[in-house]
Amino acid sequence: MVCGGFVCTKNGLCALNILYVLVSLLLIGVAAWGKWFGLVSSIRVVAGVISVGIFLFLVAFVGLCGALKHHQVLLFFYMIILFIVFVVQFAVSCACLALNKDQQNLLLEAGWNKSEATQQDVEKTLDCCGFQSVNFNGSCAASCFKSPSLSCETCSSILQHYAGEVLQFVGGLGLFFSFTEILGVWLTHRYRNIKDPRSNPGAFL
Repeated sequence: MVCGGFVCTKNGLCALNILYVLVSLLLIGVAAWGKWFGLVSSIRVVAGVISVGIFLFLVAFVGLCGALKHHQVLLFFYMIILFIVFVVQFAVSCACLALNKDQQNLLLEAGWNKSEATQQDVEKTLDCCGFQSVNFNGSCAASCFKSPSLSCETCSSILQHYAGEVLQFVGGLGLFFSFTEILGVWLTHRYRNIKDPRSNPGAFL
């Protein structure tokens, strides 16, 4: 059978959804591992990553079941959901790549002020204290704060150094997966309109 027909489209769609299942399990596993070993103490961050992983797993499961059974309803809803995810992810990825230094700093400060658990994670991981200034009369989770010299950098200076690279990486990775999603939408649309050669020749789809 020529590639591009029923079997090849079905296999391509199944392979794409298996990839999404693996990515979703990786997200859930990394979040659980980070929480278990104390690398991330913020419940919101862990819950957010796990929620994204579960959502991706469910979408991939629907797509996989629809592809294996050539189920028109499942494939339709899978195609609509995947297109919505593509639009959102493409917009977020472009925004990550377009942020300038001032916008990055505002975004970092907003995230810093949102959760004390996140502040402690950042201070402990990057060995820094405070966002814009170090308050030596307060508390800090960094090891430098406990040293006699008290020579701690602000977290803002360290975060700004890596923020551009991280946003470029996240934006690029998001764009890559957004194009796989639009590929999934195209494969699903094509697969729904290809007749199953094993079915009754006189039946519709």
